[in-house]
Amino acid sequence: MHDDQWLAERFEEQRPRLRGVAYRLLGSLSEADDALQEAWLRASRADTSSVENLAGWFTTVVARVALNMLRARKAKREEPLEAGIPDPVVSPLNGADPEQQALIGDSVGLALLVVLDTLPPAERLAYVLHDMFAVPFDEIASITDRSPAAARQLASRARRRVQGARVPDADLDRQWSVVNAFAAASRDGDFAALIEVLDPDIVLREDDGTERPAASAVVRGAREVAGRALMFSNMALYARLVLVNGAPGVVVLPEGEDRPFALMAFTVVGGRVVEINVMNDPARLAEIDLSVIG
Repeated sequence: MHDDQWLAERFEEQRPRLRGVAYRLLGSLSEADDALQEAWLRASRADTSSVENLAGWFTTVVARVALNMLRARKAKREEPLEAGIPDPVVSPLNGADPEQQALIGDSVGLALLVVLDTLPPAERLAYVLHDMFAVPFDEIASITDRSPAAARQLASRARRRVQGARVPDADLDRQWSVVNAFAAASRDGDFAALIEVLDPDIVLREDDGTERPAASAVVRGAREVAGRALMFSNMALYARLVLVNGAPGVVVLPEGEDRPFALMAFTVVGGRVVEINVMNDPARLAEIDLSVIG
């Protein structure tokens, strides 16, 4: 059996990656940390003398814990008509630090996490483990108590759903130019200019904490979203630019305040804003590290 201290050191080495697995599976930073704590308790009690690939084994343990948490979450409530906004990873403009990068990878934007949150637990696990972390279907099958062929089908069904998620433009500078144009049009009260930068089928999702886990408000369509943006044009005066899961975002921090009023995350596809996620739940906003704001 491995020495307890040695095993603890190996787990800590894998912690950033394991937290990334848990975050993708759960969409919650606090629940990801809870999953890692429970996974370590299980790992520390297990006989690991025959484990050849500890990193893979740790991943499996975390995945089992997260799957149980997803199932418990689903059992407590009916599926909401609209998904809520997952926990954002807020970074300064010069980029995420290594720990944050391990969480979001190259493409774990809020838009993708919103779609993942609509998947059944087993489908979400199969997709995340296989497509994001290259876990073989044999291992996914053992976690989900299915055959490898059934595990493959789980991932396939999830993949079809995820293909509906809007993948942001690869050029971050181009994304920022669109978001800056949106902010300028909103600040100037220019309805026509807003319509120009918004996708016709744009979705604005808002979380003020009153309807969690579902979004408290959802607005669809360019004209409706533009009208809403004009109603809050004064917020642009206090906008501070950040990255949210690697994409353009804004923290609204009024002068003299020590807590943000709102966080806005933009998804830009094809040179237009296709999704805006607005978080103005005071409890969640209090968790934002203001040191990331330039």
